[in-house]
Formats: sequence, structure tokens, C-alpha cells
Amino acid sequence: MKIDINTYMSHFLDSNLIEKYNGRKNEIFKKLDTASMNGWLTPDVSCVSDILRVRDKVLSHSKCLVVIGIGGSFLGSCALYSMFTPYFKKRDFQVIFAGTTLSSSYMSELLEYLETVDFSINVISKSGTTMETSLTYSAIKNVMEKKYSKEEILERIIITTDSVKGNLRSEVKEKGYESFIIPDNIGGRYSLLTPAHLLPLSFCIDINELITGYQEGLKLKDEAFSYAVVRRSMFDQEKVVENFVTYENNFYYYMEWLKQLFGETEGKEGKGLFPSSMIHTRDLHSLGQFVQEGNKILFETFFYIKNMPSCMVDGRNLHDINLVVEDSVIAAHVSGGVPCIVLELDNLTPKVIGEVSSFFFLAAAFSGFLFDVDPFNQPGVEVYKSEVRSRLGE
Repeated sequence: MKIDINTYMSHFLDSNLIEKYNGRKNEIFKKLDTASMNGWLTPDVSCVSDILRVRDKVLSHSKCLVVIGIGGSFLGSCALYSMFTPYFKKRDFQVIFAGTTLSSSYMSELLEYLETVDFSINVISKSGTTMETSLTYSAIKNVMEKKYSKEEILERIIITTDSVKGNLRSEVKEKGYESFIIPDNIGGRYSLLTPAHLLPLSFCIDINELITGYQEGLKLKDEAFSYAVVRRSMFDQEKVVENFVTYENNFYYYMEWLKQLFGETEGKEGKGLFPSSMIHTRDLHSLGQFVQEGNKILFETFFYIKNMPSCMVDGRNLHDINLVVEDSVIAAHVSGGVPCIVLELDNLTPKVIGEVSSFFFLAAAFSGFLFDVDPFNQPGVEVYKSEVRSRLGE
């Protein structure tokens, strides 16, 4: 991957702001190196052999894995699963991401479907008390208990949670389910290289490739800091929205993952950029007008993928046309006063996305420190949870 900040951004930048924030580089590198929640900088991937063993066991008796989790417990694996799953070709094995909504219509249809297919479940929650996860797990477990014997259920439930405490860890100790650990020094949105994501992803990609790319991305500290400095300076210049742009439909959940990563990392104490996303060319025909001529509150970060599978239409490669459109849109938006950053990828593979993902981890952490907030907590999320518990009488 290669990030281009200067070509379309330089004349928008305030040199005094850039100098100011660049002057904090050593301070912020030290803050990251000494942070208590920086385990994602040196992830323990010794669990890979166990993950592959459990994957093979699940494949031997199931046609479907239901992953039950929300937020950082699901978005990373869902993003990459969506990215590397064919649009239309049916897989022999299916991964379903549940526990992400309290929709009764979705749940009822899911439960009906699970009655017709052999399935296993992977419950992911560090605390074991997340409401959406707990309710979904309870509902699906009821289906399991009607469908399978106790011995079969023992083979079909996998729990990923805290190493020693919580409801789910207690259940593992009582029942003897297969289990994996979410490390104490890695928060949910930074947990891509933990079993919470590696297990579900093992059903669709080579997770060793992902790990290799991720470790390469961790070497891009200087590039990630430069990106974070530009993002911080944009905020000071009243560009308070970062719009992530892709030209590939299968990036949808990756954009959702980015929105969580940056939104939860920076959005504290009245600070932070609001992360948004668009998929072009679709959104050019709905929101493109606003970006081009509307309120100048945003800047954009474009994913530019040089090589994709060929599709010839009227003698021309459709991807080549797509790239021409992307170049044209960037030029048009810049002319309209919208600063643009370009993240160029040679192709789309698990290794490349691993590199991009750890780059964004670094950039998000640096951005949080530049905003003088804790990049690794999310106290605001607890506000709505407390309100819900109060209204439900819990």
C-alpha cells in the first residue's frame, strides 16, 4: 500500500498546524509504546494452530457457523468475510453474523433458518454481558437444545471471551466448550488479530496471509503519523468530517469497521472527526452533489485499487473505466474545495488488507493522542446501556 497525502492535499494544508502537530511525534510515539491497551502492536498469534483445528472440526459436522457478537467483536471479521466472499457464487460453508441487532423479524427468520441446517455457533464477548449478544445466544441455544443432543451441543459451541472472568468463561468451565481468549490488553475495535476475528475468518481466507500483511503494516508508523497529523489539522480548519470512499461494493463492511475504529477512538470530550463513507459510483448519484458544492465540512480518503479481475464491456476493461472515474472525481472534488487523500493498493488480498488494517490502527491511535483523548476507551457507549437497563428494570 502507498498513501498519497501531498498530490491533492498540499494547498489545503496550514503549514503552522502541520509543524505544531509534527512537533509532538516523539511524545505520541512514547504514549503508544507505554499504553496499557497496546497489545495489538505485538499480537500473540500462537493460537493459529488451535483455530485451524477447531475450524476443521466445525467443517466436519456443520454447514454453517453463526458468529454472535457486536461492535468490535464482529465488524473486523464481517468486513473481511464480506470482502473475500464471492458476490453470487454460493459457498459450501456459510458464516452468519448475528447478535448485531434486536430486530425481532430478523431473529425469527434466523431461528427458522437454523432449524433447517446443521450449524455451530461462536459466541464472542469479552464481558459476557453485552445485551445483544446474550439475547441472541439464548435464542439460538434454545434451537440447539431442541435439535441436538448434549454431546452434539458440546461439539458445536465455541466461546471467545475473557481469560478468567465473566459469564461466558464460567460457562466454559462448567460445560467444557471449546474456547478462545480475548487478551486483556486489546480492546474490541483493535482486536483483528485475536481469535475473535481469526476464527471466523479462517473459514474464508488464509489467516496466515492476513497476519503477515498486518505485521508489515505495523512498520508504517511514520506514514500513519503523517496521516494522523493531516487529519488533526483538517479538524482545526473546520473540516470535521472524513469521508472514506471506495469503488468496490464488497468494501461496505470495511467502511463500517473504519467508522467504528475512528468514531470510538476520537469521539470524546467534544472532539474528533465524524467518519462517514460512500461507495462510488452509486453515491455520486445521491450525495455527490453535496460533496461537490455543499457545505465544506469534509475531506476525503479514497481507496484506489490498481488491479482487479478483468471484465470486458464493449471492448474496454470495466475496471479501467472505474479508475478513470475515480481520478476524475478526485480532481473534481479538489477543484470544488474538498481536500483528498489517496490510499493506493496494488490489489485486494488478505495480505494487503492486513497491512492496511494495522496502518489504520496506528493512525487511529495517533489521532486520539493528537486530540488529547484516550484512544482505547469508549465511555460514551455506556450511557445508552445504563438508560436501557434502567428502563428495563434491570
